[in-house]
Amino acid sequence: MTPASPVLLTVLLLVGSNLFMTFAWYGHLKHLNTSPWYWAAAASWGIALFEYLLQVPANRIGFAGGLSLAQLKITQEVITLAVFVPFAVLYMREPLKWDYLWATLCLCGAVYFIFRS
Repeated sequence: MTPASPVLLTVLLLVGSNLFMTFAWYGHLKHLNTSPWYWAAAASWGIALFEYLLQVPANRIGFAGGLSLAQLKITQEVITLAVFVPFAVLYMREPLKWDYLWATLCLCGAVYFIFRS
């Protein structure tokens, strides 16, 4: 069995990290909306620990594996949108908007420019 490529491992870890990040940033709006803000902040910090336990190794692996800092950042932003849209629509019951498509197209341009040789 061959080890996973650094880029693939980076992407997988960043997807997991973003799942935790999205719940840390926005999950309290659904579940702790009647609680004091400091309870929501404490819960979010607890969730964010797991985000960082995936995000820090992801960035180290990606950087050591040949991704530039800018490529890591744009990859993170693409993954953030890919995780956020299903979260917003399916979990938070927000309407699907055309703006998500336009944002995706803008990020495709960012990916093109940051990854071109």
